[in-house]
Amino acid sequence: MSGCTLRLAEERDAPTILRLVRELAAYEELLHAVQATEADIRRDGFGPQRRFECLLAELPESEGGEAVGFALFFHNYSTFRGRPGLYLEDYFVAPPARGRGIGRALMARLAAIALERGCSRLDLAVLDWNPTRELYRHLGFEHQQAWLPYRLEGEGLKRLAEGG
Repeated sequence: MSGCTLRLAEERDAPTILRLVRELAAYEELLHAVQATEADIRRDGFGPQRRFECLLAELPESEGGEAVGFALFFHNYSTFRGRPGLYLEDYFVAPPARGRGIGRALMARLAAIALERGCSRLDLAVLDWNPTRELYRHLGFEHQQAWLPYRLEGEGLKRLAEGG
């Protein structure tokens, strides 16, 4: 990796995390869907009930020291294996910083964290058009064709919770 520093985010990084989330959403043409605020990031990433962690990739000070990539993750659990896992929710490297090994370094550090914590796997989901799928294959990820993602949100979630 070309001189970048990887570190776990701290509460003071909430604005940076939100900026990177918005950059990812713009890349995926989903900026309109971002509702998160800095307060949400602070509460859920650094409050009493931490819901996620985040790795940041920062350029050296000689290149501005800006965060140009991130991997936001949280623990899940495999009942079959009886072991925790990590789920990678968001992963992004800003276009000008690509091709320097930053994405690979983020993934390698995330894999190391998973092993350090006794996790048996690292899961993620990716949009079908995203060219990063090739990187995932190259790193050894396997497409889980038998598992189809489902989601319940908004009015459907509310309706079900109310017994409907």
